[in-house]
Amino acid sequence: MDLAEMREQYSEVGLSEDDVADDPIAQFKRWFDEWLSAEPYDANAVILATADADGWPSARAVLLKGLDERGFVFHTNRRSAKGLDLDRSHRASLCFLWHPLERQVRVVGTAEHLPDDESDAYFASRSRGAQIAASASPQSEVIADRAELERLTAGTEARFAGSGTVPRPPHWGGYLVRPVTVEFWQGRRSRLHDRLRYRRPDRAAGADWVIERLAP
Repeated sequence: MDLAEMREQYSEVGLSEDDVADDPIAQFKRWFDEWLSAEPYDANAVILATADADGWPSARAVLLKGLDERGFVFHTNRRSAKGLDLDRSHRASLCFLWHPLERQVRVVGTAEHLPDDESDAYFASRSRGAQIAASASPQSEVIADRAELERLTAGTEARFAGSGTVPRPPHWGGYLVRPVTVEFWQGRRSRLHDRLRYRRPDRAAGADWVIERLAP
């Protein structure tokens, strides 16, 4: 089935309360597998939104690197703007847009550091170049020019020359977003779209999920 056929099928069938999983993570996995079958570029790209100490919002693309019953995982420099926002507020929003299938998923949740052993394992799986870059770059800080970044990178490469491994910097690691609301949006004809939202009452961890239909 090509993209046009998939899009037409999903738009025609829509999104019914009777057909979705009881848990938003299980439902996300269903949709994500269907998205992967379309073989998109950077299938795991997602927009991460945070707010700074003054309340100003900020959004950027990151890559989803893990998904399990706890929630959604991505990795970054924790001294970066997004890392500082997350460590201050412990809140995040994620938005997945799969336009070719007329689908969107929005997640709001709490954000916490991934356990060190999990961050270590992911960092060890990265290419050496990516490890060097993560160690060298003072992400989100102002630098003089490209030459400064190249000097920092060269210095880091020299520091780990002859070493078989590059250790994970203590300021770099994973974040886990535990969802408190997850909304699934399916495009339909005449803009009468389907929107189903999973919500934990009082946003209490461990509470059963409530599924609600929202007006488009």
